[in-house]
Amino acid sequence: MKILLVAATRFEIEPFLSKFAFTDEQSDRVVGKHLVKVLITGVGMVPTAFSLGKHLSGISYGLAINAGIAGSFDFNLALGEVCIVAEDVFAELGAEDGEEFLSIDDLGFGESRQLPNFPDSGVLTPLNLKQVKAITVNKVHGNKLMIAKTIARFNPKIETMEGASFFYACNQTATPCIQIRAISNYVERRNREKWNIGLAVKNLNDKIIQLLDNK
Repeated sequence: MKILLVAATRFEIEPFLSKFAFTDEQSDRVVGKHLVKVLITGVGMVPTAFSLGKHLSGISYGLAINAGIAGSFDFNLALGEVCIVAEDVFAELGAEDGEEFLSIDDLGFGESRQLPNFPDSGVLTPLNLKQVKAITVNKVHGNKLMIAKTIARFNPKIETMEGASFFYACNQTATPCIQIRAISNYVERRNREKWNIGLAVKNLNDKIIQLLDNK
């Protein structure tokens, strides 16, 4: 299968890239039974949407995979746990009306909720990952009141800065897609000493390798 592996930063998928000798000059390799192309978009919704829109306008793939780390609202998800996103939401896209938030749906200008176009084949079978709901934000949460309001409004499990844009671009081009995220921290007052980015990156890459290197 021809697969596009998408990440916001090279760091998040560096172990996979090193294992299969991907370089800036050689961004596509045969991995297992698949021809894998790597696309590093940059952090955030705008770089992700632009990079994917530009790339997918001329090339078709059997599957696009968005891989990265994430913050979790759910303390029952362990640090380092790898999840697959079943639904993603543009959480900040809309307008404020006093204390009330009006989503882009409420305004009649679009859809905030984005669903993956899962592939028909059994490519996901080796993963056996917990499915979660995500929100995509421009500003990661670190304020107790805003965290409480966000949980009440969306009931999300995780947050990222790219996921909904990835789904949107893939859906606009009818590209089968999945989003895989590893938990690096909990969504709370910012405290980097409690994060475990190293474990999240390791576990994320172990899953990517397990998924793609299936000879």
